[in-house]
Amino acid sequence: MRRGSVLEGVSIAYETWGEPNEARDNGVMLFTGLSPSAHAASSPQDQSPGWWEEMVGPGRPIDSNRFYVICINSLGSCFGSTGPASTNPKTGEPYRLDFPILTIEDIAHGGYETLKALGLESLRAVAGSSMGGMTALAFTMVYPQVSSGLLDISAAARARPFAIALRSLQREMIRKDSKWQEGNYPPGDGPIAGMRLARKLGMITYRSAEEWLHRFGRERIPEERRSGDAFCIDFEIESYLEAHANKFIGQFDANCYLYLSRAMDLFDVADHGGSLASGLDKVGAKKILVVGVESDFLFPVAQQQELAQGLDRNGRSVQFARLGSIQGHDSFLVDMDSFRPVVADFFNTV
Repeated sequence: MRRGSVLEGVSIAYETWGEPNEARDNGVMLFTGLSPSAHAASSPQDQSPGWWEEMVGPGRPIDSNRFYVICINSLGSCFGSTGPASTNPKTGEPYRLDFPILTIEDIAHGGYETLKALGLESLRAVAGSSMGGMTALAFTMVYPQVSSGLLDISAAARARPFAIALRSLQREMIRKDSKWQEGNYPPGDGPIAGMRLARKLGMITYRSAEEWLHRFGRERIPEERRSGDAFCIDFEIESYLEAHANKFIGQFDANCYLYLSRAMDLFDVADHGGSLASGLDKVGAKKILVVGVESDFLFPVAQQQELAQGLDRNGRSVQFARLGSIQGHDSFLVDMDSFRPVVADFFNTV
């Protein structure tokens, strides 16, 4: 791993759509944000909707009739890939905080090893959004000869202090929960209150004030949904946050969340050569689309613009798309009317 530790017997969970062509050069690899699994879209094997259902599949912008699409569950996650919740073969117990420091480059390396295991040597494109955009960028820096294209959505070359501060507070909420137990909570249990609060703060950073003004206004919840205590939920926006938090705590492991969150903060393109410019010079992709959203205040659109400008050299073809979506950082998951055309245009030419 990048910080010098070694993991043995690593598993990487992935899903695929489409088939490799005869030359085995039509691969597209997707890296996810912090919390999704590898299930980006439905398939005959799993017909439940995926987190990018309208983007991946036959006839869709990332067309599985043309491409062999591979989505990776991040190293360090809890949806099949090795992470803090996995069993440490040396102890027979979960790794918990014995798991090594995780970096975005380690997640990219997991993708590369998966690519080799599938018998592929090259990709048409590597793609990702949010943390996945950081991972896709790291992939094409560390393995510059592998992918000819790069799609980078709502990500950045490094996190700004504001985003680091928010994620630091989320991690503190989890670690201050007495049930965290210094990471030694039993499987299936853990810091539920801390995870709920961290998720609520996360949802606030993922969407925009403008969207919520249009969507909720000052709408009150019906009387029958009130609990009756002095500080019960009054507003629909509170109910929305509560629902998302309760859904999340049953799905995601707290230690995995801590490790992946910190990996986002640690990532810095300048670590690959001493400066932002020298790091970006290592990017091997020649066809690049960088997408940003005006209402995103977790990864402000100026960061995507900076990334596009830094990549626009060394004979690369770089496009920057600035979208007016009001759904904030999560726009790539919900505003398909804005995202489908630009993603389709990129994959029609990659």
